[in-house]
Amino acid sequence: MQVIRSFNLAWILILCLVLSHPCYKATAIDLNIHDPVSIKNVARQLAWDLVSFYHGNNTGDVPGNLPDPYYWWETGAFFGTLINYWTYTGDTTYNEITTQAILHQVGENRDFMPPNQTRTEGNDDQAFWAFTALQAAENNYTNPPDNETSWLALAQAVFNQQANRWDSTKCGGGLRWQIHTFNSGYTYRNAISNGCFFNIAARLARYTGNSTYAYWADKAWDWSSAIGLIGPQFQVYDGTSEANNCSDLNHVEWTYNNGVFLLGAAHMWNRTDDEVWRQRIYGLLEAQSIFLSFNESSKNVFYESACELWNTCQVDQFSFKAYLFRWMADTIKLAPFTHDIIMARLRPTAQAAAAQCVGGHTGTFCGMQWTTGTYDGSLGVGQQMSALEAIQTLLVQSVAGPLTHQTGASSKGDGSAGTGTSDSSRDPSALRPITAGDRVGAAILAVGAIALMLGSTLFLLS
Repeated sequence: MQVIRSFNLAWILILCLVLSHPCYKATAIDLNIHDPVSIKNVARQLAWDLVSFYHGNNTGDVPGNLPDPYYWWETGAFFGTLINYWTYTGDTTYNEITTQAILHQVGENRDFMPPNQTRTEGNDDQAFWAFTALQAAENNYTNPPDNETSWLALAQAVFNQQANRWDSTKCGGGLRWQIHTFNSGYTYRNAISNGCFFNIAARLARYTGNSTYAYWADKAWDWSSAIGLIGPQFQVYDGTSEANNCSDLNHVEWTYNNGVFLLGAAHMWNRTDDEVWRQRIYGLLEAQSIFLSFNESSKNVFYESACELWNTCQVDQFSFKAYLFRWMADTIKLAPFTHDIIMARLRPTAQAAAAQCVGGHTGTFCGMQWTTGTYDGSLGVGQQMSALEAIQTLLVQSVAGPLTHQTGASSKGDGSAGTGTSDSSRDPSALRPITAGDRVGAAILAVGAIALMLGSTLFLLS
């Protein structure tokens, strides 16, 4: 009988492997948030699981695209997470596919406007690929071959094109969500598009030392605040419509909207040492309270408050926390006075996230609802990115943080990138001021999100 039992057990284990289904009781990842070796080991496993969603490096697939249901912008964010993974751990396993994907998606004009995305691409979509290029430049990720556009120039191209899209004919300024009139959301001016532009401008100002970028960063912040996207207590609201000259606000708050303005403000403070920016950073950190659990068992653990409690989060929203954590960690390096506040939130969040990484065929895929103490049964790119970013940012003290041209960053720029002319051989700090004539246009997201956001607003106000 013992032989029969052993034989049956062996077959059960084989079936589990064949079916790629965990036939064991899920146990949480063993993460010691104070031990760099433990953090790196956990990050390595989560990164392996994350990359299993990507097939763009396979024969016949397109580098830089995730399969349905993921949109193109999230693939850009996906590779930003892998650059972060390399930055924090030193593991080069995914560098080759990362470089291949970014360069494949730059488009014919080297501006993250590839032909297969142009008609449906929005300002925020383009910006998330620019963020990945900026991460590469700021962290001295291996530069592209000489015949390819530099990481810095790719971000500058996006800035130039988006500055040209700034529209003062309605609402006193700002960027629309969408580029083309035929896309749903064209008249919506949202926090993420304008926050992305502010973020890119602030980072380019610090990296290059060029005051033109700082001018645009100030302008984007001031407009966002004046129109109400940034509230009086530094709440960052989702957006507003041109229909009433941007007088009606959608008051839904998302984690990544807070984060995108936070990191831009940190770059501006680091560049200027201005008390105004210090207070804005503190204000944005205080406004994060809406995303923090106050339950004793999950105190200071982040959750997506606009959708998570009601299980209404959609594919994009599963990933929003990833960017918040990424940007909070960089904020620590840029504005060290934030260290204690931010780490008091990242540590319990990382611990709670690791406890939810019990799904999938490896038993280490992560869910989204980290405050409940119970695995929610979900898995996906967004969930995995969020958990990985939460955990690997615990290594923030071991890295240099965002570099500049003056502090060792090696990516050379092109102040006219994206405009049809070139000065790519010039030193980034010597780039000429960017004029309106230099900037040209370009590109959207999805249709159903506005309805979801407006619906969430009604729910929250009811």
